[in-house]
Amino acid sequence: MNLYEPLFRHLLFPAYESGLRRRRTLAYLREYEASQWLSADALAALQWHRLQRLVEHCWNEVPYYRERWRQAGLAGAGDIRGPDDYARLPVLTKQDVRDNLERLVAPAYRGRLLYKATGGSTGEPMRFGYTRESYERRMAGMHRGYGWSGARLGQRTLYLWGASLSASGLPRIKDELYHAAFNRKVLNAFLMTEAAMPRYVDAIAKYRPQVVVSYVAPLVNLARWMIAHGRTVPPPERILTAAEALLAPDRATIEQAFGCPVHNTYGCREVMLIAAECTHRDGLHISADHLKVEFGAPLDPERPDGPAELLVTDLHNYGMPLLRYANGDLGTPMAGTCACGRGLPRLASVDGRKLDTLRTPDGRVVPGEFVVYALLGVEGIRRYQVVQRQLDTLEVVLVRGEGFGDDTVAAVRRELARAMGTDVACNFSYVDSIPLTASGKLRVTVSELS
Repeated sequence: MNLYEPLFRHLLFPAYESGLRRRRTLAYLREYEASQWLSADALAALQWHRLQRLVEHCWNEVPYYRERWRQAGLAGAGDIRGPDDYARLPVLTKQDVRDNLERLVAPAYRGRLLYKATGGSTGEPMRFGYTRESYERRMAGMHRGYGWSGARLGQRTLYLWGASLSASGLPRIKDELYHAAFNRKVLNAFLMTEAAMPRYVDAIAKYRPQVVVSYVAPLVNLARWMIAHGRTVPPPERILTAAEALLAPDRATIEQAFGCPVHNTYGCREVMLIAAECTHRDGLHISADHLKVEFGAPLDPERPDGPAELLVTDLHNYGMPLLRYANGDLGTPMAGTCACGRGLPRLASVDGRKLDTLRTPDGRVVPGEFVVYALLGVEGIRRYQVVQRQLDTLEVVLVRGEGFGDDTVAAVRRELARAMGTDVACNFSYVDSIPLTASGKLRVTVSELS
């Protein structure tokens, strides 16, 4: 253990988080670290108690749910007597959220919410709100989930992540100081080229991280390059992957290159971390004391235990509750309990999140996640899809929304050029809708290159 880790975990972070920022993150973390060891039945009872309170709040305080549930035949919150009744409530879609943003907000919380936007893996921009308590609990859930793999606050951590491509000057200096205080370093996954691979390996070797957190695709590409060129780094203690599906061959490739175990995690922007692997790596533990995760209709009716639509409820977001929210992902449930002894339910796998990667003429591989983040703040777009059939051309398909104009096109072209380069042309086409895949999702990026 490095000397900074206990100092940060026991003194600096509590002083910052609880003292300076006056947040209850650490109190919630202690709560979750205790409740994870409850039996499956006790956790189910705790979850239902929290869910029952949320349902009653939504009936009394949130106009959207009161009206929607009345249309479904409910006379009051008392009609929802248990999880089976809850499972019959209408599903909340992204379109529902976009169409009813204000009516989903509890009036008592209006003006006090934090807001984010997400393009999500479906490429449909959406804005959502959440309370300060919900944010603090989400951070606590993330710290706990990462801790299941053995990763701890204050450990020397390297992120191969989607850092801003435009940050410079004072904002960049502030970011670097902030990351340094947390004992972490960020390498920009969006700028990784074939020519830059040696620099990335050198940076990792020099930093000697105990933990690496990364998108799957860039880490796999780096691992393949390391194996092909005989490069190694001092082995981290563990690697955590996120944002994309982790396939068994990719896990094996990463472990071969870096010489340490790889742990999978799963989350979405709307609720942050949902599930993660522990040291046993036997399925992903779902944070059932913080969220309710349901499995909708299976993708294949002949495989009732196979991939199904995931429906997520944040049990603590009373400001803009998202109940039975379909985030666009598919997951496969897992029966039984883990050898670690936690009573939390598990995901066998997360299915259908893998976004196609894009390639540039100079040999770079750009994660499909980049398109999601690049177009996140561009106004005037309802849906989008980027198709690559040639190395030097992108076909950008847009469903136009309110506020669309020449500035929208210029912004899309500019943001894509940040990662793809100015030599890659963008051809725009406009449609009324973009067809979904057989799994019911819209692919943000489609690569038709061999």
